[in-house]
Order: sequence, then structure tokens, then C-alpha cells
Amino acid sequence: MQNHNILWNPKLKPRIVVIMPAYNAEKTVKKTVDDLPKDLISEVILVDDASRDKTVQRAKKMGITVYTHKENKGYGANQKTCYDQALKRKPDIVVMVHPDYQYDAKLVGVLCESIVNGRADVMLGSRIQTRRQVLAGGMPLWKYFANRFLTLVENLAMGLNLSEYHTGFRAYSSKVLRTIPYQKFSNDFIFDQQILISALSFE
Repeated sequence: MQNHNILWNPKLKPRIVVIMPAYNAEKTVKKTVDDLPKDLISEVILVDDASRDKTVQRAKKMGITVYTHKENKGYGANQKTCYDQALKRKPDIVVMVHPDYQYDAKLVGVLCESIVNGRADVMLGSRIQTRRQVLAGGMPLWKYFANRFLTLVENLAMGLNLSEYHTGFRAYSSKVLRTIPYQKFSNDFIFDQQILISALSFE
């Protein structure tokens, strides 16, 4: 896919780094990477959290940057390594895309548009449209209902109206990532909520 820069002034030329926290993604990582709009992205970084399959080998064959944890450290710890490595590249925007092929990686440009144009510092992509679409995309029924329940509780607690807090497709400005103390957050799945709560206080 080409000509994504119509979403913003071509003179801006933002440096976009995509990160992929991976665990046992051998079967889907290639499809995810293939869908990325390469003309917009400076680098793709995959961090493997001690997968038991051939995720690392498959990723290296695609020519993307790969880092590995020698032992499983947890989802939050994986993201920490991803953001650390991404920020070393001095990006304008860091986009997280889970390599499980549950998100439309072609939409990286759309996700980044509001950040590039200065209207936002954090953007979230959501899988939650209709139940039928979500289940057709591969999400188990139990996970769908658990996701909806947790999202309802979190919206009530935080005073927001998001369709999904646990999305694996999100974009951050480098400003917000350098400000948020994400290294102090959990190494587990609660990391997602912690980083969003911290981002709410960013100015």
C-alpha cells in the first residue's frame, strides 16, 4: 500500500518505529509484517519473550530487527524492552502491533494521523466492532465476554468511553513515552492499564 502520506503534510516525514511484543507467533508474524505499510515505517522491532516455537527464526528471515529474552519475563516486561529499543532509534512515534494477526496492520498510518498532526499523543486501535466480526477474527467467545466486562469496569473507574483497553494496536508519541515511567510498571498484563492511566495525566 502506497501514498499513505496523504494523511498529513508530506514535509513532516515522521519517524515511525513499529514494535512487536511476541510470544509463540510463528504462524502469524509473517502475515502481520507483510501487511505493514513499509513506505511509512522506519524500522520494525520484534522482541520475543522466550517463545517455544520458531517465532525468532521466522522473524529473522523477514529482515526485521529481533531481540530475545532468554527466559519468559511476561507481557509487560516484553513491552518495556520494546519501548526501550524503539526510543534508542529517536522516533517521533512508536506503534505497537501484536503479531497475532488480530489487528489490521495496514492501518498504521491511520492510527498515527492524529499524533502526526498534533491532535493526540496516544491512539488506540480496537478489535471491538460487532461480536460477529470479533469472533470471525479469531477471538474466543470467552475472551470476548471477558474483554467486554473488563472494559466496562475500566470505563466506569476512569471516566472514559473506550471500546477496548487491552488492544495490541496502539501508537504513542515519543514525548509521552519518554515522560511515562513505564519501567516502574508491572511485568504482566496489567501493564496495559498502567501505561494508559499514566498517559491520562500527560500534558
